[in-house]
Amino acid sequence: MSAKPMPGATPEQQQVLDRILVQRERLRARREAYRQTRAIVQARAGVDPDSSLPTRLLAFAKLHPTFVAGAAALALVAGPRRLIRVAGLLIPLVSRMRR
Repeated sequence: MSAKPMPGATPEQQQVLDRILVQRERLRARREAYRQTRAIVQARAGVDPDSSLPTRLLAFAKLHPTFVAGAAALALVAGPRRLIRVAGLLIPLVSRMRR
């Protein structure tokens, strides 16, 4: 089977094809800008080890929202009494590790 050459586009068809081409270029440029923005945001998302504990916890929450949501759900299920009991065990351990 030999391919028949396509006839030239009418001016109206060419106008539509030109608009499609411009739209594709615009979408490609938008995708590239989005990729660059994401790369910049990810580069800035690094956690400074010398920053204060609340700042590091906030950065952790931004980097790992699923884990934070799971921990919050687990805390709700466990209840306040168990949370206080576990905190009473973990706080001395964490303070020893920081020394």
